[in-house]
Amino acid sequence: MSSRDHETCILAIESSCDETAAAVVLDGRRVAANVIASQHELHETYGGVVPEIASRAHLERISPVVNRALTDAGIGLDRLDAVAAGIRPGLIGSLLVGVSLAKALAWSRGLPFLGVDHVESHLLAGLLDHPEPPWPAVGLVASGGHTSLYELSDPLESRLLGATIDDAAGEAFDKAGAMLKLPYPGGPRLDRLAEQSGEAPEIELPVSLMKRDSLDFSFSGVKTAMLYAIRGTPRREAGRTVFDRNAEDLDARQVAVLATSFRHAVVKALIRKTHRALELTGARTLLTGGGVLANRLLRRELEELTRTLGVQLRLPAMDYCMDNAAMLGVTAHERLIRGERDPLHTTALPTAKRTR
Repeated sequence: MSSRDHETCILAIESSCDETAAAVVLDGRRVAANVIASQHELHETYGGVVPEIASRAHLERISPVVNRALTDAGIGLDRLDAVAAGIRPGLIGSLLVGVSLAKALAWSRGLPFLGVDHVESHLLAGLLDHPEPPWPAVGLVASGGHTSLYELSDPLESRLLGATIDDAAGEAFDKAGAMLKLPYPGGPRLDRLAEQSGEAPEIELPVSLMKRDSLDFSFSGVKTAMLYAIRGTPRREAGRTVFDRNAEDLDARQVAVLATSFRHAVVKALIRKTHRALELTGARTLLTGGGVLANRLLRRELEELTRTLGVQLRLPAMDYCMDNAAMLGVTAHERLIRGERDPLHTTALPTAKRTR
Protein backbone atom coordinates (compact mmCIF):
# COMPACT_ATOMS: atom_id res chain seq x y z
CA MET A 1 0.00 0.00 0.00
CA SER A 2 1.51 3.31 -1.07
CA SER A 3 -1.25 5.75 -0.19
CA ARG A 4 -2.13 6.88 3.33
CA ASP A 5 -5.50 8.37 2.37
CA HIS A 6 -7.32 5.68 4.35
CA GLU A 7 -6.54 3.57 7.37
CA THR A 8 -4.63 0.37 6.80
CA CYS A 9 -6.63 -2.83 7.22
CA ILE A 10 -4.63 -5.95 7.99
CA LEU A 11 -5.76 -9.53 8.49
CA ALA A 12 -3.37 -11.22 10.92
CA ILE A 13 -3.22 -14.96 11.62
CA GLU A 14 -1.64 -16.64 14.66
CA SER A 15 -0.93 -20.38 15.08
CA SER A 16 2.45 -20.59 16.80
CA CYS A 17 1.45 -22.95 19.62
CA ASP A 18 -2.00 -23.98 20.86
CA GLU A 19 -4.17 -20.96 20.08
CA THR A 20 -5.71 -20.59 16.64
CA ALA A 21 -6.35 -16.88 16.18
CA ALA A 22 -7.20 -14.26 13.59
CA ALA A 23 -7.69 -10.51 13.88
CA VAL A 24 -8.50 -7.52 11.74
CA VAL A 25 -6.45 -4.50 12.81
CA LEU A 26 -7.00 -0.95 11.55
CA ASP A 27 -4.06 1.45 11.35
CA GLY A 28 -2.07 -0.83 13.61
CA ARG A 29 -3.79 0.34 16.76
CA ARG A 30 -7.52 -0.34 16.51
CA VAL A 31 -8.91 -3.89 16.68
CA ALA A 32 -11.95 -4.47 14.49
CA ALA A 33 -12.08 -8.19 15.31
CA ASN A 34 -10.08 -10.56 17.50
CA VAL A 35 -10.99 -14.26 17.47
CA ILE A 36 -9.14 -16.90 19.50
CA ALA A 37 -9.84 -20.64 19.61
CA SER A 38 -7.94 -22.24 22.48
CA GLN A 39 -6.88 -25.89 22.56
CA HIS A 40 -6.49 -26.24 26.33
CA GLU A 41 -9.12 -28.96 26.50
CA LEU A 42 -7.20 -31.06 23.95
CA HIS A 43 -3.91 -30.97 25.85
CA GLU A 44 -5.16 -31.12 29.45
CA THR A 45 -4.90 -34.91 29.59
CA TYR A 46 -1.20 -34.74 28.70
CA GLY A 47 -0.30 -31.87 31.04
CA GLY A 48 1.25 -29.88 28.19
CA VAL A 49 1.02 -29.09 24.50
CA VAL A 50 1.37 -32.09 22.16
CA PRO A 51 2.73 -30.72 18.85
CA GLU A 52 0.98 -33.22 16.57
CA ILE A 53 -2.39 -32.66 18.23
CA ALA A 54 -1.87 -28.89 18.10
CA SER A 55 -1.10 -28.77 14.38
CA ARG A 56 -4.06 -30.99 13.49
CA ALA A 57 -6.38 -28.81 15.57
CA HIS A 58 -5.08 -25.71 13.79
CA LEU A 59 -5.91 -27.31 10.44
CA GLU A 60 -9.49 -27.93 11.57
CA ARG A 61 -10.03 -24.49 13.11
CA ILE A 62 -8.05 -22.00 11.04
CA SER A 63 -10.55 -21.35 8.24
CA PRO A 64 -13.59 -20.93 10.54
CA VAL A 65 -11.57 -18.62 12.81
CA VAL A 66 -10.45 -16.42 9.89
CA ASN A 67 -13.98 -16.29 8.47
CA ARG A 68 -15.33 -15.34 11.89
CA ALA A 69 -12.80 -12.51 12.20
CA LEU A 70 -13.77 -11.07 8.81
CA THR A 71 -17.46 -11.38 9.67
CA ASP A 72 -17.02 -9.74 13.08
CA ALA A 73 -15.11 -6.88 11.45
CA GLY A 74 -17.82 -6.50 8.83
CA ILE A 75 -15.39 -6.55 5.91
CA GLY A 76 -14.56 -8.67 2.89
CA LEU A 77 -11.20 -9.68 1.50
CA ASP A 78 -11.38 -6.76 -0.95
CA ARG A 79 -10.99 -4.30 1.96
CA LEU A 80 -7.66 -5.75 3.10
CA ASP A 81 -4.34 -3.99 2.50
CA ALA A 82 -2.17 -6.92 3.63
CA VAL A 83 -2.20 -10.36 5.22
CA ALA A 84 0.18 -11.18 8.08
CA ALA A 85 1.12 -14.29 10.02
CA GLY A 86 3.48 -15.17 12.84
CA ILE A 87 6.45 -16.98 11.31
CA ARG A 88 8.59 -17.45 14.44
CA PRO A 89 9.16 -18.73 17.07
CA GLY A 90 6.86 -21.64 17.82
CA LEU A 91 6.03 -25.24 16.98
CA ILE A 92 6.94 -25.73 13.33
CA GLY A 93 3.86 -27.81 12.47
CA SER A 94 1.57 -25.25 14.07
CA LEU A 95 3.31 -22.24 12.52
CA LEU A 96 3.07 -23.71 9.02
CA VAL A 97 -0.73 -23.86 9.20
CA GLY A 98 -1.15 -20.14 9.74
CA VAL A 99 1.70 -19.11 7.45
CA SER A 100 0.40 -21.28 4.60
CA LEU A 101 -3.12 -19.87 4.78
CA ALA A 102 -1.87 -16.29 5.06
CA LYS A 103 0.37 -16.67 2.02
CA ALA A 104 -2.41 -18.33 0.02
CA LEU A 105 -4.81 -15.46 0.80
CA ALA A 106 -2.17 -12.86 -0.04
CA TRP A 107 -1.35 -14.57 -3.34
CA SER A 108 -4.98 -15.03 -4.36
CA ARG A 109 -5.83 -11.37 -3.70
CA GLY A 110 -2.56 -9.85 -4.89
CA LEU A 111 -1.85 -8.46 -1.42
CA PRO A 112 1.41 -7.97 0.46
CA PHE A 113 2.33 -10.81 2.80
CA LEU A 114 4.08 -9.95 6.05
CA GLY A 115 5.73 -12.61 8.22
CA VAL A 116 6.18 -11.24 11.72
CA ASP A 117 7.97 -12.28 14.89
CA HIS A 118 5.66 -13.58 17.62
CA VAL A 119 7.82 -12.36 20.52
CA GLU A 120 8.40 -8.90 19.04
CA SER A 121 4.65 -8.64 18.54
CA HIS A 122 4.02 -9.40 22.23
CA LEU A 123 6.09 -6.28 22.94
CA LEU A 124 3.74 -4.14 20.87
CA ALA A 125 0.47 -5.56 22.23
CA GLY A 126 0.29 -2.71 24.74
CA LEU A 127 0.01 -0.20 21.87
CA LEU A 128 -3.43 -1.53 20.97
CA ASP A 129 -6.18 0.89 21.97
CA HIS A 130 -3.64 3.18 23.68
CA PRO A 131 -2.10 6.50 22.63
CA GLU A 132 1.39 6.44 21.12
CA PRO A 133 4.04 6.44 23.88
CA PRO A 134 7.29 8.40 23.93
CA TRP A 135 10.32 6.54 22.61
CA PRO A 136 12.76 4.99 23.45
CA ALA A 137 11.15 2.33 25.61
CA VAL A 138 12.00 -0.74 27.64
CA GLY A 139 10.03 -3.85 26.75
CA LEU A 140 9.27 -6.82 29.01
CA VAL A 141 8.03 -10.05 27.44
CA ALA A 142 7.01 -12.75 29.92
CA SER A 143 5.29 -15.83 28.56
CA GLY A 144 5.38 -19.61 28.65
CA GLY A 145 8.29 -19.78 26.26
CA HIS A 146 10.10 -16.47 26.68
CA THR A 147 11.15 -14.04 29.38
CA SER A 148 13.19 -11.15 27.99
CA LEU A 149 13.92 -7.45 28.37
CA TYR A 150 14.50 -5.18 25.38
CA GLU A 151 15.38 -1.59 24.61
CA LEU A 152 13.30 -0.19 21.73
CA SER A 153 14.13 2.99 19.81
CA ASP A 154 10.86 2.64 17.86
CA PRO A 155 8.29 -0.14 17.29
CA LEU A 156 10.57 -2.10 14.94
CA GLU A 157 14.04 -1.43 16.33
CA SER A 158 14.93 -3.37 19.46
CA ARG A 159 18.01 -4.55 21.31
CA LEU A 160 17.95 -7.52 23.66
CA LEU A 161 19.00 -6.50 27.16
CA GLY A 162 18.48 -9.77 29.01
CA ALA A 163 16.68 -13.10 28.85
CA THR A 164 16.08 -16.20 30.90
CA ILE A 165 19.02 -18.58 31.02
CA ASP A 166 16.74 -21.55 31.78
CA ASP A 167 12.97 -21.65 32.35
CA ALA A 168 10.66 -18.89 31.17
CA ALA A 169 8.46 -17.29 33.83
CA GLY A 170 5.28 -18.75 32.37
CA GLU A 171 6.82 -22.20 32.19
CA ALA A 172 7.86 -21.92 35.84
CA PHE A 173 4.31 -20.91 36.83
CA ASP A 174 2.82 -23.84 34.91
CA LYS A 175 5.26 -26.33 36.45
CA ALA A 176 4.62 -24.99 39.94
CA GLY A 177 0.90 -25.38 39.33
CA ALA A 178 1.47 -28.96 38.22
CA MET A 179 3.51 -29.65 41.37
CA LEU A 180 0.54 -28.46 43.43
CA LYS A 181 -1.75 -30.73 41.38
CA LEU A 182 -3.72 -27.76 40.05
CA PRO A 183 -5.70 -28.30 36.82
CA TYR A 184 -3.99 -27.57 33.49
CA PRO A 185 -2.80 -24.95 32.64
CA GLY A 186 -1.27 -24.52 36.08
CA GLY A 187 0.00 -20.94 35.84
CA PRO A 188 -3.35 -19.14 35.54
CA ARG A 189 -4.84 -21.48 38.16
CA LEU A 190 -2.00 -20.69 40.57
CA ASP A 191 -2.54 -16.96 40.07
CA ARG A 192 -6.28 -17.31 40.65
CA LEU A 193 -5.76 -19.38 43.80
CA ALA A 194 -3.24 -16.89 45.21
CA GLU A 195 -5.54 -13.98 44.37
CA GLN A 196 -8.61 -15.55 45.97
CA SER A 197 -6.92 -16.92 49.09
CA GLY A 198 -5.66 -13.62 50.46
CA GLU A 199 -2.80 -15.54 52.07
CA ALA A 200 0.47 -13.70 52.71
CA PRO A 201 3.70 -15.04 51.15
CA GLU A 202 4.77 -16.81 54.34
CA ILE A 203 7.56 -18.80 52.70
CA GLU A 204 10.57 -17.02 51.19
CA LEU A 205 11.32 -18.93 47.99
CA PRO A 206 14.73 -17.91 46.56
CA VAL A 207 15.00 -16.61 43.00
CA SER A 208 18.42 -16.09 41.45
CA LEU A 209 18.89 -12.41 40.59
CA MET A 210 22.25 -13.02 38.88
CA LYS A 211 24.75 -10.15 39.12
CA ARG A 212 23.42 -6.67 39.93
CA ASP A 213 23.88 -5.25 36.43
CA SER A 214 22.84 -8.45 34.66
CA LEU A 215 19.37 -8.27 33.15
CA ASP A 216 19.14 -12.02 32.64
CA PHE A 217 16.61 -14.14 34.52
CA SER A 218 16.75 -17.60 36.09
CA PHE A 219 13.70 -19.46 37.36
CA SER A 220 14.97 -23.03 37.68
CA GLY A 221 16.08 -22.42 41.27
CA VAL A 222 12.73 -21.20 42.52
CA LYS A 223 11.09 -24.16 40.82
CA THR A 224 13.38 -26.53 42.73
CA ALA A 225 12.73 -24.63 45.96
CA MET A 226 9.00 -25.05 45.34
CA LEU A 227 9.44 -28.81 44.90
CA TYR A 228 11.28 -29.06 48.22
CA ALA A 229 8.69 -26.86 49.96
CA ILE A 230 5.96 -29.23 48.78
CA ARG A 231 7.67 -32.58 49.27
CA GLY A 232 10.47 -31.94 51.76
CA THR A 233 14.22 -32.36 51.27
CA PRO A 234 14.99 -35.44 49.16
CA ARG A 235 17.14 -38.25 50.53
CA ARG A 236 18.56 -41.46 49.18
CA GLU A 237 17.20 -44.77 50.41
CA ALA A 238 18.08 -48.14 48.91
CA GLY A 239 19.58 -46.47 45.86
CA ARG A 240 16.61 -44.24 45.04
CA THR A 241 15.49 -40.70 45.82
CA VAL A 242 12.58 -40.42 48.25
CA PHE A 243 10.64 -37.49 49.71
CA ASP A 244 8.84 -37.07 53.02
CA ARG A 245 5.44 -36.23 51.51
CA ASN A 246 3.44 -35.59 48.34
CA ALA A 247 1.31 -32.67 47.17
CA GLU A 248 -1.76 -34.74 48.03
CA ASP A 249 -0.75 -34.52 51.70
CA LEU A 250 -1.17 -30.72 51.76
CA ASP A 251 -4.38 -29.13 53.00
CA ALA A 252 -6.10 -26.27 51.16
CA ARG A 253 -4.43 -23.54 53.19
CA GLN A 254 -0.95 -25.00 52.67
CA VAL A 255 -1.55 -25.11 48.92
CA ALA A 256 -2.73 -21.49 48.97
CA VAL A 257 0.32 -20.35 50.96
CA LEU A 258 2.69 -22.10 48.56
CA ALA A 259 0.89 -20.67 45.52
CA THR A 260 1.05 -17.18 47.00
CA SER A 261 4.72 -17.53 47.93
CA PHE A 262 5.70 -18.78 44.48
CA ARG A 263 3.80 -16.01 42.72
CA HIS A 264 5.43 -13.41 44.97
CA ALA A 265 8.94 -14.76 44.27
CA VAL A 266 8.61 -14.79 40.48
CA VAL A 267 6.91 -11.39 40.30
CA LYS A 268 9.58 -9.91 42.59
CA ALA A 269 12.31 -11.07 40.18
CA LEU A 270 10.48 -9.67 37.14
CA ILE A 271 9.97 -6.31 38.83
CA ARG A 272 13.58 -6.00 40.03
CA LYS A 273 15.04 -6.66 36.60
CA THR A 274 12.54 -4.39 34.86
CA HIS A 275 13.31 -1.62 37.34
CA ARG A 276 17.02 -2.05 36.66
CA ALA A 277 16.48 -1.95 32.89
CA LEU A 278 14.59 1.34 33.20
CA GLU A 279 17.39 2.75 35.34
CA LEU A 280 20.15 1.69 32.95
CA THR A 281 18.44 2.92 29.78
CA GLY A 282 16.70 6.03 31.08
CA ALA A 283 13.63 5.07 29.02
CA ARG A 284 10.37 6.84 29.88
CA THR A 285 8.07 4.12 28.54
CA LEU A 286 7.60 0.49 29.57
CA LEU A 287 6.01 -1.86 27.04
CA THR A 288 4.84 -5.24 28.29
CA GLY A 289 3.42 -8.39 26.75
CA GLY A 290 3.01 -12.14 27.06
CA GLY A 291 0.73 -14.48 28.94
CA VAL A 292 2.34 -13.82 32.33
CA LEU A 293 1.18 -10.19 32.04
CA ALA A 294 -2.30 -11.52 32.85
CA ASN A 295 -0.96 -12.25 36.35
CA ARG A 296 -2.80 -9.82 38.59
CA LEU A 297 -0.02 -9.30 41.11
CA LEU A 298 2.45 -8.53 38.31
CA ARG A 299 0.06 -5.99 36.78
CA ARG A 300 -0.35 -4.21 40.11
CA GLU A 301 3.39 -4.17 40.77
CA LEU A 302 4.16 -2.82 37.30
CA GLU A 303 1.61 -0.06 37.77
CA GLU A 304 3.20 0.85 41.10
CA LEU A 305 6.74 0.74 39.68
CA THR A 306 6.00 2.99 36.71
CA ARG A 307 3.96 5.40 38.83
CA THR A 308 6.89 5.74 41.25
CA LEU A 309 9.41 6.27 38.43
CA GLY A 310 7.20 8.58 36.38
CA VAL A 311 7.34 6.16 33.44
CA GLN A 312 4.48 5.58 31.00
CA LEU A 313 3.18 2.00 31.13
CA ARG A 314 1.62 0.19 28.20
CA LEU A 315 -0.08 -2.82 29.77
CA PRO A 316 -2.05 -4.98 27.32
CA ALA A 317 -5.69 -5.76 27.94
CA MET A 318 -6.17 -9.32 29.18
CA ASP A 319 -7.24 -10.56 25.72
CA TYR A 320 -3.97 -9.31 24.25
CA CYS A 321 -1.74 -10.97 26.87
CA MET A 322 -2.42 -14.51 25.70
CA ASP A 323 -1.35 -15.57 22.22
CA ASN A 324 -3.49 -13.58 19.79
CA ALA A 325 -3.40 -12.26 16.25
CA ALA A 326 -4.18 -8.61 17.03
CA MET A 327 -0.65 -8.03 18.30
CA LEU A 328 0.72 -9.40 15.01
CA GLY A 329 -1.34 -6.77 13.23
CA VAL A 330 0.54 -4.02 15.08
CA THR A 331 3.93 -5.27 13.88
CA ALA A 332 2.62 -5.87 10.37
CA HIS A 333 1.22 -2.33 10.18
CA GLU A 334 4.55 -0.82 11.21
CA ARG A 335 6.30 -2.76 8.46
CA LEU A 336 3.63 -2.07 5.86
CA ILE A 337 3.73 1.72 6.24
CA ARG A 338 7.52 1.53 5.75
CA GLY A 339 6.98 -0.18 2.41
CA GLU A 340 8.09 -3.61 3.58
CA ARG A 341 6.69 -6.95 2.44
CA ASP A 342 7.94 -10.53 2.42
CA PRO A 343 8.25 -12.88 -0.56
CA LEU A 344 5.81 -15.75 -0.77
CA HIS A 345 8.63 -18.26 -0.36
CA THR A 346 9.05 -17.01 3.22
CA THR A 347 8.58 -19.94 5.57
CA ALA A 348 8.06 -20.61 9.26
CA LEU A 349 11.02 -20.78 11.63
CA PRO A 350 10.67 -22.60 14.98
CA THR A 351 13.40 -20.65 16.79
CA ALA A 352 13.53 -17.03 17.87
CA LYS A 353 16.11 -14.64 16.48
CA ARG A 354 18.69 -13.16 18.82
CA THR A 355 19.34 -9.43 18.77
CA ARG A 356 22.55 -9.29 20.79
